[in-house]
Amino acid sequence: MPEQTDHLEPAVHLQKAKLSYPAPDGEIEILRGLDLTIHAGEIVAVMGPSGSGKSSLIALIGGLEVATGGGVHVLGQDLTVASEAQRTHMRRRDVGIVFQSYHLVPAMTALENAALPILLSGAEDASAEASRLLKRVGLGHRLRHRPSALSGGEQQRVAIARAFAGRPRLILADEPTGNLDQSTGRDVSKIMFDLVKEDGSAMLLVTHDPALAATCTRVIEISDGVIAAAAGQK
Repeated sequence: MPEQTDHLEPAVHLQKAKLSYPAPDGEIEILRGLDLTIHAGEIVAVMGPSGSGKSSLIALIGGLEVATGGGVHVLGQDLTVASEAQRTHMRRRDVGIVFQSYHLVPAMTALENAALPILLSGAEDASAEASRLLKRVGLGHRLRHRPSALSGGEQQRVAIARAFAGRPRLILADEPTGNLDQSTGRDVSKIMFDLVKEDGSAMLLVTHDPALAATCTRVIEISDGVIAAAAGQK
């Protein structure tokens, strides 16, 4: 793994970050004062039981949710005061997201799906960059295939190519191997880790797989909306 770069501004810096939702019987607290710092080159695994706040953490860092307390700084931007347009711009320009369920556009080919973030960001050469990444993840022969013609592992490789399109500085992965068999999951995770290393980006990886978590730079465990444990620094 790349070495931690303490002299640089962290990719992610949360200070007592909170997230809650209003409810008839009072607020429901999802994240209850969470501290977390991630530097470029780090791959940080997040583990914890269902409902502990892992996916909410991904949403908060990705600007899909706004903190109800504390500080959330991502890629030098204070997301607690950023507008929705500013958060969207940050995601399109500098954040790649990999989901468990792929979220590919069914009517689009693998090439079109992978090129989509580049097109949305307004950058040029979307097809060339998407083609490069699809070849990088072993799908150079499947560029014109739609998701329905691809296996689960192939669809996730397309999703990875899409997430890394445009060389984002931060990758958020929510159970990216959860729908894959063990062997395919290992292949997919290795591809992601190699791309993170090549691009020098930071990555937050939510997983239930202890073996996958053990290959990351650090592992943190969330329980009831707070960090219950942290281990490792490779």
